[in-house]
Amino acid sequence: MTSSVRAAYGQSVYGQSVMAHPIAIEHGRTMAGEVLRLWGGSGDTVELVRLGVSELLGNVAKHVENPRCYLRMARIGAEVTVQVFDRSVRLPVLGQEAPEWDAESGRGLWMLREMADGFGCERTLRCVGKIVWFRCAL
Repeated sequence: MTSSVRAAYGQSVYGQSVMAHPIAIEHGRTMAGEVLRLWGGSGDTVELVRLGVSELLGNVAKHVENPRCYLRMARIGAEVTVQVFDRSVRLPVLGQEAPEWDAESGRGLWMLREMADGFGCERTLRCVGKIVWFRCAL
């Protein structure tokens, strides 16, 4: 395991600065899967987290001017929360209805929200930016 897995909270927190571009997105997916396996995540959870990390980092690459962001995963009890912090205050807009199958945007986050046990986004308080997150059972 890399040195970016922190010992805080009994090694239940992982964090890494990421430049949101294709190679970094794949690295983030891989690391998220490895961390989840170490935490005892099921195969379905590992795949959901890998998909979610791809979606969140891909959205930073596509919609945020500054591609530098921070990926954080925290295991609390039998759940894992995955967060991506970026430097944009623009929150994603998700409708309640499924987007059209050929929609240019919104499908990935809508699908992630439907698959995860929790999903949200909020502006950060200490610096300019936002957090987009999802939560699922291990």
